[in-house]
Amino acid sequence: MKKILSIILLGAFMTVNAAAYCEVLEGHAEKTEQYQNQLQNELFTGEVEHLERKDIINMTVSQVLDSNINIEGDEFFAEVTDEVKGDKGVIIPKGTIAHGKITQTEDSKRLGRPGWISLDFDYLITPDGREIPIEGKMSTKLHPVAEASKIVVQDVGYTVAGGAVGGLLALNWLGLEAAIASQGYTVAGGAAVGGAIGLGMALIRKGHDVLIAPGDEIRVKINTTVPLPVYKETALMQHEMFYPGLDIQINDIKHEKDPFGEVNTITLSLLISNMSDKTFSGLDMALVNDYNAVFRPSIFGDTKIMFKQIRPGDKLIGTVSFSVDNVNRKFWLTFYDRRSGSALTKISVDNAYRNVSDKTKKKNAKLRRKKTNFKKEEDLLDIQ
Repeated sequence: MKKILSIILLGAFMTVNAAAYCEVLEGHAEKTEQYQNQLQNELFTGEVEHLERKDIINMTVSQVLDSNINIEGDEFFAEVTDEVKGDKGVIIPKGTIAHGKITQTEDSKRLGRPGWISLDFDYLITPDGREIPIEGKMSTKLHPVAEASKIVVQDVGYTVAGGAVGGLLALNWLGLEAAIASQGYTVAGGAAVGGAIGLGMALIRKGHDVLIAPGDEIRVKINTTVPLPVYKETALMQHEMFYPGLDIQINDIKHEKDPFGEVNTITLSLLISNMSDKTFSGLDMALVNDYNAVFRPSIFGDTKIMFKQIRPGDKLIGTVSFSVDNVNRKFWLTFYDRRSGSALTKISVDNAYRNVSDKTKKKNAKLRRKKTNFKKEEDLLDIQ
């Protein structure tokens, strides 16, 4: 009898709790739906644009892709470096994550044939958490005609250089008198030997492998048409921090080369109004990226602001440059308290970039795209 009563009570208890559990889940679903609607209203204009087949998305990979190491089927992630716009506004924001797979790889070959990598992309994940199916492709492989032409030009260069070296060796070994006495045949013979050596170099020469590294910008061609909502101008703005009385405006943002030819310099045009209770200098500022890496002003740029004191009541207009590891990352112009070392203000470079002129944006994009050969530096210890 007690056993039966216990079973009845246990069943009643589970029924009550199950009903309560269902009510909780039902209420949670309502809150989620309400939150999603609110998020939609905050982020999107309500209009729709299309990501077209002709569109190109600029990205940078999150890890090294090496034609000599990676294999077909390897997965990787990339990040969109330039927002994609339609006629009505932004449809893919900067910072969107792309998922991809390596579809084909080829090691470098003899006869100067380079290695190559082909990549496929199947979906995007936007900063607001949406997953967008796409079909995109990118390859470092040259067109067969262009590849053959490039190899021919290089091999001719090897042969001509070999001929020149052979002629000089003939003069050194046999002397100028012998060359004159034989009416130049010794030089011609030396050039022929040199040409043969040059041709041999061309035959055994190995092409370069391909390496795509974080910071290298790749251009992905879209092969499908995808309808996408248009973001509001205020959507996905980066968080900023302000100090009372310190007003900083970023009026222009340029990507530039350093003295070694690398595109790793960001130059900001600033308007600073210091009505705060603190004194600053250029040494108190830095660019901080989304990985919390700190980059101080570069000595290769304009150093006027770097060594200038900005006292309470001062207003200053000028430029300052920062050498960074990857110009495509998110950055904040940060001012630090000189005594405590804590950050007092953080101004988003990405937010300011929205107001930069289209002319400057095109120049920046063109400069970054110049580094697209993805050539892997030769290993000096590689004797193959």
